[in-house]
Amino acid sequence: MTIENFNTNELTNYWKTSAERDYKTMLNLYKSRDYHWALFIGHLVIEKLLKGLYIKEKQQHPIFTHDLLRLAKACELELNENQVDMLDIITNFNINARYDNVKQDFYKLCTKEFTEKWIKNIKELYEWLMKQF
Repeated sequence: MTIENFNTNELTNYWKTSAERDYKTMLNLYKSRDYHWALFIGHLVIEKLLKGLYIKEKQQHPIFTHDLLRLAKACELELNENQVDMLDIITNFNINARYDNVKQDFYKLCTKEFTEKWIKNIKELYEWLMKQF
């Protein structure tokens, strides 16, 4: 499905701008110690950047998935092993924070130390992906 009726630059900018706003929200949630929500929003940040890059590169609507590694591969990004691992793990933050049957376990996992590590990883991916635009 192509985007003939849409301005590709506007759509790309929409996803990028939305990710930038959510990035600030992620940092605010982290500061307020809402760790599990900070990581959930961190997943959205990376997902939005990848969808923006997908539109930029493919001139098509992004594929319907929350799987960050699948999105990155669909964008044909050259990923190192560490980035592959990070995307795979961060994808789980979407599922774990969203669904009640695993939310409590995820909440317990999101200690200050765990969240600090993953916020750092999300920041690293965020900065790298922003350079891809």
